[in-house]
Amino acid sequence: MTEFPAAPAAAVSNAASAFTLTLSCPDQPGIVHAVSGGLVAARGNITESQQYGSPETGTFFMRVDFTAPGSHAEVRDALAPVAEAFGMDWQLHPAGAPVRTLIMVSKSGHCLNDLLFRQRAGTLPIEIPAIVSNHQDLAGLAAFYGIPFHHIPVTPDTKDDAEQQLRILMQDLDIDLVVLARYMQILSNQLCRDLSGRAINIHHSFLPSFKGARPYHQAHARGVKLIGATAHYVTSDLDEGPIIEQEVIRVDHSRSAAQLAALGSDVEGRTLSKAVQWHAEHRVLLDGKRTIVFN
Repeated sequence: MTEFPAAPAAAVSNAASAFTLTLSCPDQPGIVHAVSGGLVAARGNITESQQYGSPETGTFFMRVDFTAPGSHAEVRDALAPVAEAFGMDWQLHPAGAPVRTLIMVSKSGHCLNDLLFRQRAGTLPIEIPAIVSNHQDLAGLAAFYGIPFHHIPVTPDTKDDAEQQLRILMQDLDIDLVVLARYMQILSNQLCRDLSGRAINIHHSFLPSFKGARPYHQAHARGVKLIGATAHYVTSDLDEGPIIEQEVIRVDHSRSAAQLAALGSDVEGRTLSKAVQWHAEHRVLLDGKRTIVFN
């Protein structure tokens, strides 16, 4: 067997890794200059930078992609004094690292299928160690993609036990993100709080109108001209969490209720996938009840 010589130590130490820095802090002069100085100290090279100062909350937000030769810990050490000086809430991520994501579904598979296809195609930077459902209907789709399927039934009497099973599973699998891909159960207020900023839901954009079953048929009966979908973070206020992405499409009187439902399913899948992608790429920062999305 041919043996190749090891790379010189200098070449190894100078190999650059890619990182993503996100931060928020009270807006004030000098933040960008200080962050740039911290990156210089880390021997970093900025490849993309976006920032926004919220006039409503007085908060400054920033997202920076950069490369640096040091380790994750070394880069953190270089940036820590800047973060402390400006009172930053900040995170440093290895760029492109897949986010470990648990997908929860009920019986409708359109959003799940869209997520699985995009993840398999390499366009969605997530890792999916498990799918959870309160029904068995989509076990075959999970098997097709080779992903473990966990059936956790939910009734009014077993809801607490079901959520405890879910918590154990998330801890065992080291889950970073939960996606409710048409999961038709309401999470408890405590679980919503525990998952704050780490759980994304999708629903049609008719709310607060046309609640409950068959919303597209209700919309058809009222002659709606726009249908769409909303992806948002989960909060204890049902379907009122900070919005990440929305999409609408125009329809007219010629569309049947079944056609509206089919169009709605398609737009729900696209909208949820966009929201998950932007979250996984660390492009979404919370500003109270709103989101700042750097895309």
